[in-house]
Amino acid sequence: MQELGWIIAGVLLVGLLGLAWLWRRSAAQSLQERDSWERRSRDDMNTMRASAQAAATSIREDAERVLAQAQARSREAMEDVERRRAEMEASLAAQRAELRESRAAQERRESRLHEREDRLAAELEGLDARLQRMEVQRAQLKEQREEARAEREQAAAELERIAGLTHAEARAEVVAEAERQAKLTATAIARDIEATAKRDADKLARSIVVTAIQRVASEQTSESVVSTVHLPSDDMKGRIIGREGRNIRAFEQITGVNVLIDDTPESVLLSSFDPVRREAARLTLVDLVADGRIHPARIEEVFERSERRISERIERAAEDALTEVGIVDLHPDLVPIIGSLAFRTSYGQNVLRHLVECAHLAGVMAAELGLDVATCKRAAFLHDIGKALTHEVEGPHAIIGAELLRKHGEHDDIVHAVEAHHNEVEPRTVEAILTQAADAISGSRPGARRESLEAYVERMENLETIATSHDGVVRAYAMQAGREVRVMVAPEDVDDAGAQGLARDIAREIERNLSYPGQIRITVVRESRATETAH
Repeated sequence: MQELGWIIAGVLLVGLLGLAWLWRRSAAQSLQERDSWERRSRDDMNTMRASAQAAATSIREDAERVLAQAQARSREAMEDVERRRAEMEASLAAQRAELRESRAAQERRESRLHEREDRLAAELEGLDARLQRMEVQRAQLKEQREEARAEREQAAAELERIAGLTHAEARAEVVAEAERQAKLTATAIARDIEATAKRDADKLARSIVVTAIQRVASEQTSESVVSTVHLPSDDMKGRIIGREGRNIRAFEQITGVNVLIDDTPESVLLSSFDPVRREAARLTLVDLVADGRIHPARIEEVFERSERRISERIERAAEDALTEVGIVDLHPDLVPIIGSLAFRTSYGQNVLRHLVECAHLAGVMAAELGLDVATCKRAAFLHDIGKALTHEVEGPHAIIGAELLRKHGEHDDIVHAVEAHHNEVEPRTVEAILTQAADAISGSRPGARRESLEAYVERMENLETIATSHDGVVRAYAMQAGREVRVMVAPEDVDDAGAQGLARDIAREIERNLSYPGQIRITVVRESRATETAH
């Protein structure tokens, strides 16, 4: 029991010692935490004190800055007030000066008005006196007019009694005689002026045209709608026809050209109104004859090659022509159209060579007249471009060509010259007139073109019909291949003045209704015969 007591006492002692150690440790920790809290508190106080000092310093600086700004604004406001007051004082002084000047000017105006009123009053008094004198003179003139009228009526009655004519009849005869004399005088003057103008104009025009013709020379060709292909022998005709006509049908279908095989020895004719297609067919047939192998597949192959060759020739012909006339900026789409004209003829004249010749003629005449040479040459060169499309588009080639050029951005002056070169549109520019002249010169030169007999006879008949359709014409004759028309008139129906007017009317109607190369002279013949018998 005693040992148990000691054990319990020992356990209690150990427990008490543990509790004491724990209490001491807890107390030490509490002291450390209190010291740490005190240190943190001191640091926070120091930080707060520093922040408060800094805030106070910032507030003091802000207050000082605001105070300085307020003082500066106050000074600026005072200065602005002073400046405005000075400006207002200056403005008031200027206004006072203006008012004084205005008052002085008004006083001067009033003074001048008073002076003017005095002058006007004096002038009115003078006018009243003048009006009174004029009234007296008017009364005197009226009396004199009445006396003159009475004397004139008395003289007119005496003249009517002596002449046996009334006043109206005498006036009508005098007016008719004056009209007749004035008409004869005007006709003579107009004839002299027209003759002088024609003489001078013809002289200058002949000089310009002759110079242009002398400086331009080109070859002329004569072609038709048929091309001839020579064969090495007549046996080749059978090979061209083929078995049961197979080859010739294939050739016509592929090329679009009619093949004419007749009794002409060693030759075949190709007929087509499209010259480019006809030339491609001719090259195809020449190559086939030279090769000897003729069948549908071979025809198609050779025709494709011929078309490429034709395209190259068209391109080369267009480039050569453009280079010759000096045009470098033509639209690319127009180049092959121009080149195709190398295979087109008009009355036997090659159209592309005709265009080149017209360009040179227009350039020479434009240089002589002081005009723009490049514009005139371009208009003359492009004037027949519509002929390349007449197989595809309906209408006059001048209008077709003008629409084509307008679509590709050509200048309005060029387009107008093209559409007016055959008078489908009335020409209104000098370039259009010059294009017409160059076209006429190129087409009317001897040997340049040929005309069919039917067209020649029809033109001669039309000339005589137009001349005889006028009143007073007895007979009319077309002479010198249509270059002159002689018109015989009845002398009792047409006088000298009327003959001149008749010639002018016939010339205008021929210009309006007919197409012809060169010029046509109209000569009106008025023959008077007096016959008497001696017994």
